Amino acid sequence: MLFSRRSCNPDLMISILERQIFDFLGYQWAPILLNFVHIITVILGLFGTVQFRPRYITGYAVWLVIWVTWNIFIICFYLEVGELSKVR
Repeated sequence: MLFSRRSCNPDLMISILERQIFDFLGYQWAPILLNFVHIITVILGLFGTVQFRPRYITGYAVWLVIWVTWNIFIICFYLEVGELSKVR
């Protein structure tokens, strides 16, 4: 037989599929996950505002500061401001 029972292990197939997905996405998987977290946080922040839940509002405020800081960093990185460079 060409394929042994060991090579057709479902765990192996799943790990190969996961590897292919992450290889296909390349370096873009982190921004995709961050955008997903941002969407969930915005929904929770809006819910916290409507229901007046201080924990959700505080969490959203902290996330918003982190999100704006990250976006400013990305903008400066792509514009190569100061010491930031895509070459290094």
